[in-house]
Amino acid sequence: MELDTHAYNDYIGALFAPQDSALTETLAEMEREDVRKINVSGTEGKLLQILALSIGAKRILEIGTLGGYSGIYLARALPEDGKLITLEIDPHHAEVARRNFDRAGVGHQIEVRVGPAAETLQQLTQAGEPLFDLIFIDADKDGYVEYLRRSLPLLREGGLLLGDNTLPDAVLSDTEDSGTKRYNAAVAASPELTTIVIPVLRGRGIDGLTVSFKRTAAV
Repeated sequence: MELDTHAYNDYIGALFAPQDSALTETLAEMEREDVRKINVSGTEGKLLQILALSIGAKRILEIGTLGGYSGIYLARALPEDGKLITLEIDPHHAEVARRNFDRAGVGHQIEVRVGPAAETLQQLTQAGEPLFDLIFIDADKDGYVEYLRRSLPLLREGGLLLGDNTLPDAVLSDTEDSGTKRYNAAVAASPELTTIVIPVLRGRGIDGLTVSFKRTAAV
C-alpha cells in the first residue's frame, strides 16, 4: 500500500501542531505578497520548537527567513530575554517577515539582517557575536556547505545545528548531486559533530531534517 504522507502529516499536525491565528495569517500574508510556498510545514515547525526547547536555547540563528513562518516557531521556544537573529537575502521577504513577527507578538525578540548569508555570517564572527545555542539552515541549497563552514564556529559546544531539505532524491543516486547531499556528507565527516537525519513528512512526500550535536570546538 502506498504511503499517504499527506494523511499522516494532517493527523500529526491536527493533534500536535494546530495552527493559531498568527501562523495562519503569516501564511496568508506570504501568499498575498507572492512569497514562494517553500516554508517548513507546521509539523516541522513544531519539531524545530521542541528541539530549541530541549536545550534551553536563548540565542538562535536562522539562515533563510523567507516570510517568517519557521522563525515564529523558533522564537516561541525562547525565554523572554532570548533572541533570534534571522538572515534573509531578499529585502521584500524581510519586510514581510517583520510584519509577521510583530503580528505574532515575537518581533521584539527577533533581529532580521538583510544580505547574502555568507557575508553576514562573516560579519557576525568578526564582530565577536556571542555564541548561539541553535542554528537552523534553510536557504539556497548550493550554499549549505559554505554556511556550515561559516556557522559552526558560531555554535556553542552542546548546541544544535539543523539543516532542512536534506533528503532529496539525489541521496539515493550514485551519480546525482545536490547541495544538501554534500551538506550531509560534510556534517557526517565533521569530528566536531554527532549527526542523524530525521525523515520529515510533507504533503508531497518525505523530506529530511539533519540534526547535528556539537561535541567540541575545533582545535
